[in-house]
Amino acid sequence: MQDLVRRLGLPLTVLVVATVGLWLIVMVVLPQLLMIDYSLRPNLPPSRIGGPDDVRSLANYGVLWGNEIHRVIFAKTIWASSLVTLATFVVCYPVAYYLAKVAEPKRAPILVLMLVIPFWINEILRTFAWYIVLALNGPLNQLLIALGLMAEPVRWYGDAGVMVGMVYAYILFMVFPLYNAMESLDRNQIEAARDLGASWLRIHRRIVIPHAKPGIATGCIMTFMLAAGSYAVPALLGSPQSRWFTQIIYNWFFEGGNWNLGAAYAFILLLLCVVFIVLMMRLFRVGLEDIAK
Repeated sequence: MQDLVRRLGLPLTVLVVATVGLWLIVMVVLPQLLMIDYSLRPNLPPSRIGGPDDVRSLANYGVLWGNEIHRVIFAKTIWASSLVTLATFVVCYPVAYYLAKVAEPKRAPILVLMLVIPFWINEILRTFAWYIVLALNGPLNQLLIALGLMAEPVRWYGDAGVMVGMVYAYILFMVFPLYNAMESLDRNQIEAARDLGASWLRIHRRIVIPHAKPGIATGCIMTFMLAAGSYAVPALLGSPQSRWFTQIIYNWFFEGGNWNLGAAYAFILLLLCVVFIVLMMRLFRVGLEDIAK
């Protein structure tokens, strides 16, 4: 706060802090409080709201525990989101390292721009592009058949399609935190380790990864939360056997008309994301100030 006052001055700092605080209250705190209130109330017709039956309880939260299908989908969503996070990290780590420590200074901005340009297109359109690529008679099947790797086309929709679509959809949320963390690493440390005979695997394990822990934690948190809360990708690229927990929440809100139960399910998902954030911070031994960088 003192640095902000020194750079902006007291009046502008007060204005910025007040604006951010107002935004957080209106866009984050109040909607969450309203969702909690909805989740504790029963689903009643308007004429009975506020009556003797309108009593707050944890009954809506117990519905998930009593519904085996929803429990399985919830567990599958968490597991699949973890796999998406891991796969995104595996894909993005070498890209971020190349941009931060290998690419020439003049070439790095061009490569970053090449990564960003596809994301100028709406997520729905990008997901539809993958829908076309993974179609039964789409380019992927035609290419694999032409190369002799398959005898007949395969239906890629389902878990595989959702995984591929999510890794692509959230790749930037992993690349940039990793790149930001690796860029501050002194290149001389890598050169010294190489001169001492350390292998590339040991250099990354002992030097690069420990230095990039805040970026890894941030990227994993952002990717997991976006994957767990995604609706468009599983809805377009999934199958009835690969339903996402967010699809159930959507159905409660907009098809079942039960906002109270939908709010309870949404709050359970939110709590799990908070638990994941805490676990990532403990695993990588970073604090909020490290992630904020």
